[in-house]
Amino acid sequence: MTLDFKHHQSAHCENGVASNLLRNKGINLSEPMVFGIGSGLFFVYLPFIKVNHAPAISYRPMPGLIFNRLAKKLGIKIKRQKFSSTEKAQEVLEYNLAHNIPSGLQVGVYHLSYFPDEYRFHFNAHNLVVYGKEENNFLISDPVMEHVTTLTTDELEKVRFSKGALSPKGHIYYPVYIPENLPLEQAIRKGIRKTCTDMLAPVPIIGVRGIRMVARHILKWPKKHGVRKANHYLAQMVRMQEEIGTGGGGFRFIYAAFLQEAAVILKNERLKELSADMTKIGDLWRDFAVNASRVYKKRSHQENVYESLSKELMHIADLEEKFFKELKKAI
Repeated sequence: MTLDFKHHQSAHCENGVASNLLRNKGINLSEPMVFGIGSGLFFVYLPFIKVNHAPAISYRPMPGLIFNRLAKKLGIKIKRQKFSSTEKAQEVLEYNLAHNIPSGLQVGVYHLSYFPDEYRFHFNAHNLVVYGKEENNFLISDPVMEHVTTLTTDELEKVRFSKGALSPKGHIYYPVYIPENLPLEQAIRKGIRKTCTDMLAPVPIIGVRGIRMVARHILKWPKKHGVRKANHYLAQMVRMQEEIGTGGGGFRFIYAAFLQEAAVILKNERLKELSADMTKIGDLWRDFAVNASRVYKKRSHQENVYESLSKELMHIADLEEKFFKELKKAI
């Protein structure tokens, strides 16, 4: 039982699943367009919540929100289900496959057998598509992988019902209605406005202000917690930025690509200029990650390393504040 489904690799799982599920329905939206309309660019710092024994930092909204926002703006309806029973979750998936419905799943990363060991950790907000079954193997389109792969029934059940924070509980989702005429231009404008509102929010832990709070806390970490724990916090921050599906620097590049596409659709040349600005900001986030990794790997010979990292982050926050104010004007 193999459905007519085409796999496209993407940089981020939720964007990729949304794009692939919609392409399967004949709606050709790129990953950047999904990300931009879904207002996927975000920042939140939660020092009172610990993830892997470090303050929680996310560069994206809660799992599922990107696709939900996209769907709402375009008039698409998505069906989502969670389950208390593994049997019922399996039954619904099998039913969908029998009725030619490729299905998105939220899963845990730790037990994904096709992931390299270094990428398998306790993170329950990964997304993939199941598009078929051959004997005891489910056919998997994981958008962050170059090629399609498989999971056995037991393996799939284990990742669908992984324990811990954001436990997926068999979460399955798929589009059930797509209007004939999508209000694409209107959706792009709304998506941009939402992102600007989020990143310029007058809340100390969100958006630009959240970035500044992290910058201030980097200075405090070694004094308050000691160098070892401070370096662990830095390592977790870089991991969330560059390796886990909340990617900070990479998301800036995706958003820049979205603005390029949006500039053509909206016939707005200013968005092209801002796309270039966002690419430069993405480069600075990558530079910050490299410099931070040198610190926690004890390869930095620079004096006052925490002060330097704090200044880097403050500079990024200043640039992002200016950027989103300009983007808000442009739209």
